[in-house]
Amino acid sequence: MPNSQLILNQTIVDDEWAFITLPSANEEVKKQAGKVVLFKITGESLPTDTQISQTIIPENGKIILPLSVYLSKRDTLKSRLNKREIALWLATHETLDALIAIEKDLNIFPLIAVFVERFQDGRIFSLGNLIRTRYQFKNILRAIGDVLQDQLFYLKRSGFNSYLIKEGKNAEEALKALNAFSNPYQGAVDITEPIWKRNIR
Repeated sequence: MPNSQLILNQTIVDDEWAFITLPSANEEVKKQAGKVVLFKITGESLPTDTQISQTIIPENGKIILPLSVYLSKRDTLKSRLNKREIALWLATHETLDALIAIEKDLNIFPLIAVFVERFQDGRIFSLGNLIRTRYQFKNILRAIGDVLQDQLFYLKRSGFNSYLIKEGKNAEEALKALNAFSNPYQGAVDITEPIWKRNIR
């Protein structure tokens, strides 16, 4: 068994993709009313133009780029995209509007990942469903970041087929969670028909 925290199609595998992060934002710490408040000096939205321009992109190999970096450097990445070396990741607060405006078919990407910095809501489920249904993405859809074991079954139902399990968590136990329920009642991305339709055949 590979020494990995990555699950793909209900199998633990080694990860062949390098995850590219954004540089830290230029933030200043101030104390206000007894609390530590982080705020950005420039007032720019995140990620900043500086973060995007300073992101280090390896010259070779398969890489998962931040969506904002791909949008900024798309023209220089065309040859690598054609070689299936470029994948994307986006955070749960980001939208796909700018990407869809320039890429009509998301299947040019072999992999799209959704990053959860800290799980607080269900946006990752909505994004997975949107990517699979509205945009008809057929390739690897990966959940990364603060991905909890008890969410995996529902992530699968939302269209995800790959999960990067947090360090310190047991990937074997996480794999079991993908099959927590053998016959789900509702229709979803993975099984479109509700149980009453499946059982009348």
